[in-house]
Amino acid sequence: MLWKGVIPAITTNLKADLSVDHAALAAHCRWMVDSGCTGIVACGSLGEAATLSFDEKIAILRTCVGAMDNRAPVVLGIASLSTVEAVAMARAAEQAGAGGLMVLPPYVYTGDWREMKAHVSAVIGATKLSCMLYNNPPAYKTDFLPEQVAELAAEHANLHAVKESSGDVRRVTALRAILGRRLDVLVGMDDAIVESVYAGAVGWIAGLVNAFPAESVALFDFASRGDKARAAALYEWFLPLLRLDTVPKFVQLIKWVQAETGRGTPFVRPPRRELAGADLEQAKTVLAKALKNHPKL
Repeated sequence: MLWKGVIPAITTNLKADLSVDHAALAAHCRWMVDSGCTGIVACGSLGEAATLSFDEKIAILRTCVGAMDNRAPVVLGIASLSTVEAVAMARAAEQAGAGGLMVLPPYVYTGDWREMKAHVSAVIGATKLSCMLYNNPPAYKTDFLPEQVAELAAEHANLHAVKESSGDVRRVTALRAILGRRLDVLVGMDDAIVESVYAGAVGWIAGLVNAFPAESVALFDFASRGDKARAAALYEWFLPLLRLDTVPKFVQLIKWVQAETGRGTPFVRPPRRELAGADLEQAKTVLAKALKNHPKL
């Protein structure tokens, strides 16, 4: 598994009755890779994983794997209320053709390091698949510190990457300082991508890429090869959109942007509701300005 480049955390395409639209999902995966993305992450937070059943997640994975047809790896997000179910999901993902796993702390319960280490270790150790640890303390209330990540890396040969979403770009340099090149560091917050690449990140688990893949790939490429002038210009245009990825209604916002750009539907599963009121008006303003001033790539 190559944990580098722009890897979309895809939304889950839903029909009006809120069932999964597998045909649209497959087409979306193909569009992402056709646009230069290097892989797919399915059933993450942006994919509404908490509203999907075990069987739905594996079915989504199979659809994505089939759509990729060995062109790019598909990663399944592994998150559950219990360690037992998370381990079972990891093993089912391996059987269904996953190229890697994104390993999250458990839903709801926030434990200490001893408990969280035992949970993610059980998932990482359940298969031989390449694994990426997901650190997102704002969302999951568990913060995997660089020293703890290094401890996991020392004990699990198949832990190859960390998705860093603390919002603190200093974490990238801290991880590099303690781990060197042992793990690939990827960014999970859209509006921190350029700074994080300059600090040493080699990949981006991206959100707005679901509506703007060419722009996302171009931004990452400019930053990665040190073309700071072009990266700064594109980043300035893109930031108002990228900031939609880091607010509580990020799922609704990104799906709405996809729908408005002809690349999806706005449907979300409860308890989420489609955008309305001030949230919708603000989103309209941001998108209208972005489309009016769209840069040439």
